[in-house]
Amino acid sequence: MLLSIIVLIYSQKKIIARYLGFTTDKIIYAEARSMPIDKVLDTHIEKSFGIDLSEYQDKIDWAKVKEIEGGYPIEFIFIRATAGSNKVDKKFKKYWLRAKEKGFVVGAYHYYRPNENSIEQAENFIKQVTLIEGDFPPVLDIEKLPKTQSIKRLKVGLKRWLEKVEAHYGVKPIIYSSESYYEDFLKDDFEDYPFWIANYTAFYKQIDSEWSIWQLTENGKIPGIKGTVDINIYNGTSITMKDLLIK
Repeated sequence: MLLSIIVLIYSQKKIIARYLGFTTDKIIYAEARSMPIDKVLDTHIEKSFGIDLSEYQDKIDWAKVKEIEGGYPIEFIFIRATAGSNKVDKKFKKYWLRAKEKGFVVGAYHYYRPNENSIEQAENFIKQVTLIEGDFPPVLDIEKLPKTQSIKRLKVGLKRWLEKVEAHYGVKPIIYSSESYYEDFLKDDFEDYPFWIANYTAFYKQIDSEWSIWQLTENGKIPGIKGTVDINIYNGTSITMKDLLIK
């Protein structure tokens, strides 16, 4: 009995430390940085590939942005729009316009700050983002645990954000998170939502059937973009991807 309690406490401490210490799968699975991206993309060659951007990618030659290094065509781009209650991504408007001009399917995401008001965060996103037919639904990016409230209260806040945003746009949002965060905190309480999951583990070769989108690496190389970029795989073809888009 004592051994079981010790194991449980140790397990819970590891989970909490992972998030309160701002440690995500990106760090936990550091060995995945040398992951052969092309081999994973080859395995999913029938699926749709995309990238996600924010102000951290500050130098882009859009005339060259067409494919992932190795010749894998880019079909969609997610762009960070907002973070917290009042942060607006400096590059959102520009990148949104340029991506649309280039013919990419686009989506906007909000980086959720657990210690800030959920309704104010939803309003921040709504104020900045206009979505139309053919765009991805809005995305809620949740990665951290709160420092000032319980997990139960965090989930209440997430649901408030999701419900307010869904009421505004008329479509159910997508939830982005790491696989560990998804398994530990989201899977059972948000099962009605499509999930975009980040998992960078070198041994993960196939997209999980429960994931709508898989972010497989942060180390992608894109001609036209300085530095590295997150690479994503949609769990379907360009034709079936239309089922997820706003109608």
